[in-house]
Amino acid sequence: MSRLAQTHGLTDVQREILSTVRDFVDKEIIPVATELEHRDEYPQDIVDGLKELGLFGLMIPEEYGGLGESLLTYALCVEEIARGWMSVSGIINTHFIVAYMLKQHGTQEQKDHFLPRMAAGDIRGAFSMSEPALGSDVSAISSKAVRDGEEYVLNGQKMWLTNGGTSSLVAVLVKSDEGHPEGTAPHKSMTTFLVEKEPGFGEVRPGLTIPGKIDKMGYKGVDTTELVMDGLRIPANRVLGGVTGRGFYQMMDGVEVGRVNVAARGCGVAQRAFELGVRYAQQRHTFGKQIAQHQAIQFKLAEMATKVEAAHAMMVNAARKKDSGERNDLEAGMAKYLASEYCKEVVEDAFRIHGGYGFSKEYEIERLYREAPMLLIGEGTAEIQKMIIGRRLLEEYRFQG
Repeated sequence: MSRLAQTHGLTDVQREILSTVRDFVDKEIIPVATELEHRDEYPQDIVDGLKELGLFGLMIPEEYGGLGESLLTYALCVEEIARGWMSVSGIINTHFIVAYMLKQHGTQEQKDHFLPRMAAGDIRGAFSMSEPALGSDVSAISSKAVRDGEEYVLNGQKMWLTNGGTSSLVAVLVKSDEGHPEGTAPHKSMTTFLVEKEPGFGEVRPGLTIPGKIDKMGYKGVDTTELVMDGLRIPANRVLGGVTGRGFYQMMDGVEVGRVNVAARGCGVAQRAFELGVRYAQQRHTFGKQIAQHQAIQFKLAEMATKVEAAHAMMVNAARKKDSGERNDLEAGMAKYLASEYCKEVVEDAFRIHGGYGFSKEYEIERLYREAPMLLIGEGTAEIQKMIIGRRLLEEYRFQG
């Protein structure tokens, strides 16, 4: 075995893509990631390199200038990128979710207008569900859209936008009253709007403001922002799919593949933590021998490697299920839950192996230790995943008595 988390049954094209991405990560991301992260600096050179590799169009169909690859290929690429620096995989992920939603739910005009430029990386995507007063309760969204002739007027405040500043297209979920009378179930009165804007901060188009970056414990480099709409006017042809009231389902479809992405990120970070831990264990000596020769450390390495393998297998299974056209919310929820929890545990064990040096910013494990917690809450907390898993299990194992 050359390394952990091998994926069997890949095509020659998939293996070539992954080899190229891994080489890019080793040469262009890992050597600079920690320095950029400590400065909270957007990795423009890295993003430009990914653009040249065509990764912004990896899953966009070839007819729109993309590579037309599968979710599995994409997830494996994300795993490799997160192994280098998780923030970079976040830049790709939000773009990918918007492109996926357009591909699956957009009108033909919307696909023709956006997808070719998204495939080229000239348009960068972000999506927005959360608000300051809500977490996992999407039904509590208060931002609203009101019809005014051939336009909608949007008002409200959104929260936790990855790529909020650098993006030029944001898929925004709001409530829309048109055709949805009082008493309509909340999830049936939500609409996704495709909001074009200028990259940057401040007022990025009339009625739309992107305040400065939110200062975070980890997940730095990538910009995380709020979004404030105050009389934002959007043409009716920028309702995703052309019909109001479908936004909740469109967003959940995007989040479902996003959960596979978060699982892949967890796998990548865990792999890197294992690499750092197993290397340091062979460099550090105590009591006259490598600490890797102490049984306590070997037990840690064994547990870490097993968790890396298990999380990777579940992530691959969830991606393949989605690629087959089958419902995969159960598999995606399980993969996201397990991979994020195992990632936290593997990173912590690698941190413990480093001892006092793990607390130093000179060592890469310190960065991973601050990054891993984001995966516990991104695209739904562990508790939300358990709710999804539990409900689906009761559907599958319904007792007939």
